[in-house]
Amino acid sequence: MKQLLDFMPLVLFALSFFGLRGSHGQTDAMMIATVVLMAATVVQMSILYAMERRLSHMHKLTLALILTFGLLTVLLRNEQFIKWKPTAFYIAIAVILTAGLFLKKNLLHLLLGNQISLPNHVWLRLAQAWIVYSLAMALLNSYVALKFTTAQWMGFKLWGYIFPLCFVVAQTLYIARFLRTRDNS
Repeated sequence: MKQLLDFMPLVLFALSFFGLRGSHGQTDAMMIATVVLMAATVVQMSILYAMERRLSHMHKLTLALILTFGLLTVLLRNEQFIKWKPTAFYIAIAVILTAGLFLKKNLLHLLLGNQISLPNHVWLRLAQAWIVYSLAMALLNSYVALKFTTAQWMGFKLWGYIFPLCFVVAQTLYIARFLRTRDNS
């Protein structure tokens, strides 16, 4: 149920855009889809809060980012802003994580350390992996934003969700051996 809930806002966003772009025009469809994304995320977080009686730091950050960037999207009504938002987001993640490591603060560990216990060297590798992944996704999004139409970019965003899914699965497989080792000791 919870995994299905994680995809709900993205699916509703894509369905809204592709369902409305023929009758409302591409820009209007994008604006409506953005409002749907914002509303669906609020509903998603409300359901999570009702289920768990709290929101994780990651959920709070996700909600804040979606509402902030969603509002900017609607106010600016600019397709280029929409297409370049993920690039800026991924670069910001890479810069923030890199700055944290430079300052001897693993921000990934600070953000998720209360949910999972891992050795420090594993947290370091995870942060490094997130930096590389974020830069790769920024480059990929930049390429698609430059070379393809907004509708094609939307298709990439929808089907491109496989990239973060694979990345999370790879991380899970990587940390699983350290979880078992710590549980057995």
